[in-house]
Amino acid sequence: MEKFELTILGCGSALPTTRHFASSQVVNIREKLYMIDCGEGAQLQLRRSRLKFSHLNHVFISHLHGDHCFGLIGLISTFGLLGRTAPFFVHAPAAFGPMLQELLDFFCKGLDFTVQFYPIDTTQHALIYEDRSVSVYSIPLHHRTECSGFLFREKPTLPHIRRDMIDFYHIPVYEINNIKNGKDWITEDGKTIPNSWLTTPAEPPRSFAYCSDTCYLPELRSCLEGVDLLFHEATFLHQDLARAKETYHTTALQAATLARDSQVRQLCIGHFSARYEDESQLLEEAQSVFSHTILAKENLTIKI
Repeated sequence: MEKFELTILGCGSALPTTRHFASSQVVNIREKLYMIDCGEGAQLQLRRSRLKFSHLNHVFISHLHGDHCFGLIGLISTFGLLGRTAPFFVHAPAAFGPMLQELLDFFCKGLDFTVQFYPIDTTQHALIYEDRSVSVYSIPLHHRTECSGFLFREKPTLPHIRRDMIDFYHIPVYEINNIKNGKDWITEDGKTIPNSWLTTPAEPPRSFAYCSDTCYLPELRSCLEGVDLLFHEATFLHQDLARAKETYHTTALQAATLARDSQVRQLCIGHFSARYEDESQLLEEAQSVFSHTILAKENLTIKI
C-alpha cells in the first residue's frame, strides 16, 4: 500500500507552553509532503521528524491567527538558504495575499524560486488543489476570523496484477500497463481472458480531514462522512463550554460527537488550551463518546 501518513509538528493553542509547539502538521502521500498550518517552530519540528524539506511544495493555512501562520516566512527564508529553485505554493484566505507579499519583499529578497499564492474561499466546500496523488477540498469553518479546514482525498490507484495469471497466459511485460488499465487479454487462439481474472482490486482510496479552530458545527457531517482520519480541534473540556463559545472553539465532547455522527474511522484531537496540564482528561471525555480517539502529540505519525 502506498504511503499516506499524518505527522503532527505542533498541537498547542495560541498561548505558548513548554509542552507543545504551535499548530502545524504534514500530510505525506506517496512521499509528497503537504503542510497544514505553519506556527512558530514548524521548521524545527520538520527537521526533528526527519521529513525532507525538498519534498514539501504546498502549505495550506487555515486562518490568519499567529499560532497557525507565524512560522511560514521563516520556513520560506530557510528554503532560500537551502538553495531551493522549485516553486512553493501557499493556499490561504485571500486577505493573506498582500501581507505575504510584503513579508517576502522585506525578508526574502533574491529568492531563486517563486512563491505562488492561491486564495481560498472560506465560505465554500470546494476543490482547491489536485495532482496525480490527491484532491484537496476546503471545509468552511466558523471562527473569530475567516477560517477553512481541509479534506485530503487520495486518488484511486490501479488494480494489482496477478503475477500467476500473467505467467500462465504468457502475457508480455509491455502489456501489463494495459491490463492494469482494464484491458482484457486475447490469446493466440482468440480466447478472451477477462481482466478480472488477471487483476485484483486496488485498496480503496483513503481520506484525511483537518478541522482547525472553529465552534461546533454539526452540519460538517456532510463534508466529513466516512473519512479515515479526522483531526479536530478540542481546545476545551465541556465543563468550559461557555469559554469555548466565547472564543469560537470546540470542546473534546463536541469533537467526538461530530466524529461519531460523521462515522469517521479515527479521531485525533489537538489544539489544547494551556490551562490543562493533564490532557488525558480531554482524551477521556472524547472517548466517552467516540472510542476511536487519540491525542495529538509532537512528532506523532499516524498511518492512514
